[in-house]
Amino acid sequence: MIKVTNLTKEFVQGQERTQVLKGIDLHIEEGEFVAIMGPSGSGKSTLLQLLGGLDVPTKGDIQVDQHFLNKMKERERTIFRRQKLGFIFQNYQLLPTLTVEENIAFPLHADGKLTNEKNKWIHELIASVGLEGLNRKRANLLSGGQQQRVAIARALVNHPAVLLADEPTGNLDRAKAEEILVLLSTFHRRKKQTIVMVTHDIFAAGFADHLILFKDGVIDQVISRKEEDYAKYLANFMA
Repeated sequence: MIKVTNLTKEFVQGQERTQVLKGIDLHIEEGEFVAIMGPSGSGKSTLLQLLGGLDVPTKGDIQVDQHFLNKMKERERTIFRRQKLGFIFQNYQLLPTLTVEENIAFPLHADGKLTNEKNKWIHELIASVGLEGLNRKRANLLSGGQQQRVAIARALVNHPAVLLADEPTGNLDRAKAEEILVLLSTFHRRKKQTIVMVTHDIFAAGFADHLILFKDGVIDQVISRKEEDYAKYLANFMA
């Protein structure tokens, strides 16, 4: 589903060049749930932005669902994001005066009118994320956990090939965070949804199939949950 080859990203400010990503190679299979961790400034959020077509690399290839993002023009990337990718952010990024239903439906308006089939799918999503009865409640009247559930439903409304999550539980307490992680894990298992999640929380990372550890702009280690090292790393980290 995702293939990254020799990915390099530099930022230039005046005469100073900062290399944030240093020749990354990465493969993520369809249906995998991957967590990316690392210290601040290690390059993990930059990688997520590049995978989402929100920025372009200095060098290297980014292939998502058999499409090369780095070879697309800006308008092509915009259409690709809208049709193939779903985004979940730490701060939800909902439109506060719109209702739950309107926020979830918002991405569909860019591609035309809402059909009966699409409306049915929106209602199914509302039920799937546990927000039955709140269809017409405004987003700014919801709790943080409820707002993130709306954000997840909105991210899934276009049946994305890849779901990209940037610190999706960062603003939630542990109980609400676990609810969101269980929800993501359910979509991953039942719908074979490919998920790439950046997180600082080792508890959140424990829900993923694979853990990618970033350090100084390179991948330091990749650990599978099937491996003994995964449990050992989590236990040592949490000790």
